[in-house]
Amino acid sequence: MSLPQYILTLSCPDQRGIVASVSRFLLDNDCNIIESAQFCDPVSQQFFMRTAFRSEGDRQLPFLRTAFRRIEAEFGMAASIYDCAIKTRTLILVSRMGHCLADLLYRNRIGAIGIEIPLVISNHADLGDLVRAHGIRFRHTPVLDGDRKHREDQLLKLIEDEEIELIVLARYMQILSPDVCAAMRGRIINIHHSFLPSFRGARPYHQAHARGVKLIGATAHYVTEELDEGPIIEQAVEPVTHACAIDDLVATGRDIESRVLARAVKWHAEHRILLDDNRTIVFT
Repeated sequence: MSLPQYILTLSCPDQRGIVASVSRFLLDNDCNIIESAQFCDPVSQQFFMRTAFRSEGDRQLPFLRTAFRRIEAEFGMAASIYDCAIKTRTLILVSRMGHCLADLLYRNRIGAIGIEIPLVISNHADLGDLVRAHGIRFRHTPVLDGDRKHREDQLLKLIEDEEIELIVLARYMQILSPDVCAAMRGRIINIHHSFLPSFRGARPYHQAHARGVKLIGATAHYVTEELDEGPIIEQAVEPVTHACAIDDLVATGRDIESRVLARAVKWHAEHRILLDDNRTIVFT
């Protein structure tokens, strides 16, 4: 029988004794550290830490969470302790382009990404067969004029009913309301074409081809009320040349988008991302 494994994340004003106090707490409670990383932001003077550990005694998660509150209060921390055995319940929203969705479904199927997907929602019916082939429920929710408030209320209720911890916008071509963004702050991940800042709107790769770009890429970020301005989690680029046709750019872009989004979702599920105002601290 394997020992219970947990992850502790914390942030607080930088001060002496944080690492020593956390280490002593784990030692005193029969826990063994197996991975740890920390960072102090020299601008904000905030300290961030992620520690993975095993419980080698009889201390269970509720006890550890309660006992750690003393250290939280001492250092003014925002801290959480997670059970590694529990996967992050994730709702995927998608429109017609299925490359990011297909990649996430496959990674989830082989256990390469620590999420549980109870449901996929789309404003189009095109990808229903793909989702159902993975044994996951699919809901087609068309976007109708004047229906946004009702649709958002339904989404918030579904998030509560399904105990959703993370929303992934896998090329979902609709804007979420400020209410949803606020309710799920730091828990909605979006993917979009970046390193193409001059090419907004539809058909960005066609615009890029017409301008002869030499790099294309993608950015995964947390969603906020400000469109495409949320904290960046991961980015990647690949070089292209004048010999690339539009279809080549589209294929390369879709591949980058899938990989970047998958990494962001994996890191979130592994509690490797901590928010530092409008930036992220990513312990990879």
